[in-house]
Amino acid sequence: MAGASSTVAKLYSFLYLRGFRVWVSYKTNALLNVLSWVLPVFTYFFVGTSLGEKVVSATGVANYTSFFVIGLAFQGYVSSAIGTISQRLRNEQLYGTLEYYVLSPTGAFGFLSYSALWGFTLNTLNALIILGVGSALGVTYSTQGVAAALVIILMLLVSTFGIAMLSGAFVLVTKQGNPVAFFFTTFTALISGTVFPVASLPLLVRYVSYAIPLTWALNGLRLSLLQGYSLSKVAPIIGILGVFDIITVPLGLLVYKLSYDYVRRKGTLSQY
Repeated sequence: MAGASSTVAKLYSFLYLRGFRVWVSYKTNALLNVLSWVLPVFTYFFVGTSLGEKVVSATGVANYTSFFVIGLAFQGYVSSAIGTISQRLRNEQLYGTLEYYVLSPTGAFGFLSYSALWGFTLNTLNALIILGVGSALGVTYSTQGVAAALVIILMLLVSTFGIAMLSGAFVLVTKQGNPVAFFFTTFTALISGTVFPVASLPLLVRYVSYAIPLTWALNGLRLSLLQGYSLSKVAPIIGILGVFDIITVPLGLLVYKLSYDYVRRKGTLSQY
């Protein structure tokens, strides 16, 4: 019981107090966040009226709006979760409070994990708003593929957490300049099939795209949410995402631990 109540208290602290309450207290920033989620939907919608049908003609998706709505809704899970963790670590270094988390019962790893939950929570809201706008623009979602979509999202979140650990490890060591966060928050939108099919990329870039979990997840989400594919039909994609999970999480934990031990030995944990 004590362990459960402690976990609930930490979730309340990180998700509500440090997450939601802080986010909504900056009303202008919160409004701009929502606008940044919604406006790209209309941007690509108007682009798609002239170019979209050519872009998705070979993907099996009904129209370009359906294609990019799924991409925009779920790409944010990757970019924001990774960005949230690295930014939280950076902020605590600047404030000089990171060492307090090291000494607290939560610990540095707990701080990282609970911070990731806020990123995932915020992007759930992001995804729901984008999917809602897509529905208003005529996108039809299949209820038959909801179970498959939920499994794919869960698998994507696990691999994203592993990548976020790698991102946090870089912040601990380099303080500024994070190539992991930069790549997964910038280039994944271009090469993972977010707003145009991977098949349209040059061959070498396509190979890089296939090495990113988001590419497979977006493919599976389009099949399940737009075409009603069941769990059995997307099983190959779930299997591939499972391989990513098995690789990224242990690798992220290992690199983060090595980086954490390194900066503690150097005495630079909270330096910025």
